[in-house]
Amino acid sequence: METLAPSIQTLISANFTSRSVSATGFSLPCLKSPVLCQPRRLTLIKASVAVEQQTQKKVALIRIGTRGSPLALAQAYETRDKLIATSSELAEEGAIEIVVIKTTGDKILSQPLADIGGKGLFTKEIDEALLNSEIDIAVHSMKDVPTYLPDKTILPCNLPREDVRDAFISLNASSLADLPSGSVVGTASLRRKSQLLHRYPSLSVLENFRGNVQTRLKKLNDGVVQATLLALAGLKRLSMTEHVSSILSIDDMLPAVAQGAIGIACRSDDDIMANYIAKLNHEETRLAVACERAFLLTLDGSCRTPIAGYACRDEDGNCLFRGLVASPDGTKVLETSRKGAYAYEDMMLMGKDAGEELLSRAGPGFFDS
Repeated sequence: METLAPSIQTLISANFTSRSVSATGFSLPCLKSPVLCQPRRLTLIKASVAVEQQTQKKVALIRIGTRGSPLALAQAYETRDKLIATSSELAEEGAIEIVVIKTTGDKILSQPLADIGGKGLFTKEIDEALLNSEIDIAVHSMKDVPTYLPDKTILPCNLPREDVRDAFISLNASSLADLPSGSVVGTASLRRKSQLLHRYPSLSVLENFRGNVQTRLKKLNDGVVQATLLALAGLKRLSMTEHVSSILSIDDMLPAVAQGAIGIACRSDDDIMANYIAKLNHEETRLAVACERAFLLTLDGSCRTPIAGYACRDEDGNCLFRGLVASPDGTKVLETSRKGAYAYEDMMLMGKDAGEELLSRAGPGFFDS
């Protein structure tokens, strides 16, 4: 058999079918006539393009926007699984796509959040993608969400809240009380720092201890610090609770506003997405988060302000709210509490009233110490 021209060799290897192969080899009668071969080549190429078009990726019904950290992805997959469980059409392959978006907060790890714009830096790019219709819903850790949502977006859904407490992690101590004087605890949270130093002034705090859970645990293992504090909720969602030395009680460390809660946002004019995520909403969590965020909004809290707040349902079915503000060095801590009906209006008023009380008690210059 004569040597084939390179272009024809390529054509055969890329496009032959079972009909072009006989028991003795290729059955291509037009090989000796390039002119006669040309139409067949065009036909095969057209057929190949048609097959390629048919196998193109199916357009997703829902595109979920999320950060790319292991914890953020775990929360996005949890959301995906709940969507599938509540809407059968979303169970089809390719119906839900998870879109990873890198935020400014993820890109800049060398500086404290307060110095580069605050916690909204973990949601800004995701919000922009939502408004630009690059994604359909956004999954956030609620404690990262600023008190003001961007125009034309709504956040009507909170998933059931995970454990709100903080976890103590150390290679050599079982609790904060067991740490020797002068031990260094790593945390990027002023809330944790101020409460820790208020109770244990002999300890030191390494600030700007930032990064995802895995990064912080590596720093601990490398001896950068003797201990760290992390949200128990994140460790549970990552199935990493084996690292926990002990769990801090609410009395020892009041949690961050909305800690342990996941929020799902969509565009305000997207009724289809609003209906999908409405099926996932856990109303008890939504009301608790609303109460805590009303407290935070009243205090006009930022990453430079040590603030903690927690609302829960007590044994009688009422709402019990506890709030705290502190000076950054932990020398001053102010606390308050409220109790009332577990209903939206009542809880919003409780959060607002508690915030106004602490603002009044703190006075000017409180957060400057």
